[in-house]
Amino acid sequence: MNSRQEAGKPRLDDAARAGWLYYVAGNTQDQIATKLGVSRQSAQRLVSLAVSEGLVKVRLDHPIANCLDLASRLTSRFALDLAEVVPSDPDSTSTTLGIAEAVAAEIERRLREPEPLVLAIGTGRTLKAAVEQLSPVDCPQHKLVSLTGNITPDGSAAYYNVIFTMADKTKARSFPMPLPVIVTSPAEREMLHRQAMIRPTVELAAKADVTFVGIGDMGPKAPLYEDGFISEAELKALQKAGAVGEIVGWAFDREGRLIEGHTNERVASAPIPSRERSLVVAAAMGERKLPGILGALTRRLVNGLITDERTAAALLAST
Repeated sequence: MNSRQEAGKPRLDDAARAGWLYYVAGNTQDQIATKLGVSRQSAQRLVSLAVSEGLVKVRLDHPIANCLDLASRLTSRFALDLAEVVPSDPDSTSTTLGIAEAVAAEIERRLREPEPLVLAIGTGRTLKAAVEQLSPVDCPQHKLVSLTGNITPDGSAAYYNVIFTMADKTKARSFPMPLPVIVTSPAEREMLHRQAMIRPTVELAAKADVTFVGIGDMGPKAPLYEDGFISEAELKALQKAGAVGEIVGWAFDREGRLIEGHTNERVASAPIPSRERSLVVAAAMGERKLPGILGALTRRLVNGLITDERTAAALLAST
């Protein structure tokens, strides 16, 4: 450890103590200042540092009436098996704030079940933010399986693939998919899926008890395009074909129908697990994602949704 790291460690220790005293023990900042022997201003800064450094994770346990009402209406409107709505921050443009924490809580709830489960996991910014919120928990009885490849076109690891981080935090057996997200041809996809080290992962994904996925938009800043998985020409072709959203690479239109041909012929991801025998939860929010979320719900590509108030209200207002 270098000298700068050594210098910073005591401050983080103090921040952790201040965060614990404030959020867990319920002390005021004046009480924290007295107990730590610092000024009130220093105590306030230490509490803020504990949050900014990720030493403290706050989850809201109080049910908010409007969120509960929206969740109930979403459940009825789209025949959902799970719906959760978190408060919206009117000043935030984040597409993960609030729902990442809610997804983490839902994943943890499943991981704490004693009976063995197969949990399938997608990829993307929302799920990455959620997995970073997970508290470490030992659950070797469960299996984690990736729905999508973890290799980018240049051969590097996909930044938003979360299976390895999740496995580290849970100690569950993990089954990654060592494939590109999109391959060069349908024939290559079939050949790869027949490989002895890939076939069991695809088969296990089909048996998932619970699945968590994100929904990517297909606008000018589509994640598939921005992350280098498809070209600008391929994106425009998908848009022309009616694509408004994608789940683990599978592009679909406003009615939730998978786009025929185009990059869908070359997606190496496992099919989305059955919604008839399992729970498939989408985590998504924001205006850009609205058409994709609506399409996924309309076609029942997913039967669970974690979103925020604004998105929920917009979904219910849609015709």
